[in-house]
Amino acid sequence: MAYTTIDDSEAYFQVKTYTGTNASTSFTLDGDTDMQPDLVWLKVRSAGSGQDHTVFDSVRGVQKFIETNTTNAEATGSNYLTAFNSDGFTLGNDQSHVNANGDTYVAWCWKESATAGFDMVSFTGNATDDRDINHSLSAVPHFWVTRNRTDVENWVVYHHKNTSAPETDYLVLDDTNATGDSSGVWSDEAPTSSVYTVGTANSVNGNTDAMITYLWTGKQGFSKFGSYIGNGNADGTFVYTGFKPAWVMVKNTGATENWIIFDNKRPGYNLTDALLKPNLNNVESTSGVKFDLLSNGFKARVSDAEGNSSGGDFIYMAFAEAPFVNSNGVPCNAR
Repeated sequence: MAYTTIDDSEAYFQVKTYTGTNASTSFTLDGDTDMQPDLVWLKVRSAGSGQDHTVFDSVRGVQKFIETNTTNAEATGSNYLTAFNSDGFTLGNDQSHVNANGDTYVAWCWKESATAGFDMVSFTGNATDDRDINHSLSAVPHFWVTRNRTDVENWVVYHHKNTSAPETDYLVLDDTNATGDSSGVWSDEAPTSSVYTVGTANSVNGNTDAMITYLWTGKQGFSKFGSYIGNGNADGTFVYTGFKPAWVMVKNTGATENWIIFDNKRPGYNLTDALLKPNLNNVESTSGVKFDLLSNGFKARVSDAEGNSSGGDFIYMAFAEAPFVNSNGVPCNAR
């Protein structure tokens, strides 16, 4: 029996918490395995007024960032993220987003790899309908987000469990909107193992605009992109992933609710209640949804419309700290 395709999750995804220095500083990832990230998503946890989420990747290049909670076009920060290192990243002395002295931060870091089911695609929009964009996953993508880098636009999300016909629908990462329906987004075309399709919408295919898409496909024992129905109870719905989660993002697809993210470093034990919301610049909050991160999935521990309303339809994106059972048949420990 194949329990997992990836024994060492730290080779492809890690969570790093750090304290800002207001000086050029290299931050080393905490895992036992070195990992040079290709995608780094940073968020302040403690600043009183809150600061925007900032996303950097190796395709667009260091210093180029986009913000998940705004519609702002791509910007350049010479003192933001300045290098992707062999086991971490280097930040400049920026105090507005990523490295204010004494503030606490979290970094979510991914390695681009077909093995781990992650690809980044850059292309120039042409506003034509039913346009196929090549990807390198060699598998059908389960989740992706596309962002127009040039214009003021939304982050547009595809999730294969969003509805019964997900290619006709979309979500918006920078907003609370419930699922929308538009043929101009994905041209009502299902993705394949080699392409995904965009329509005429400016957010996904703006004419002459620079575009970026981050795509994932599920890998047994490492990542999963699924759905669940809330039960409105403190003894919440258990969601089986087949691994101990390191990071989970959830969205109520049928209601005007925030996206929520929790991970294995904040606070580092159950109940996990240190939430960040990618559509808001709010600091970390311990009010609202609470979850347990378990050896084989996660479980809501409070009734809340953001994560566990009775009868609510939720999608999730999850990445592993460790597989539930490794390729040698050895189970991992609970949290």
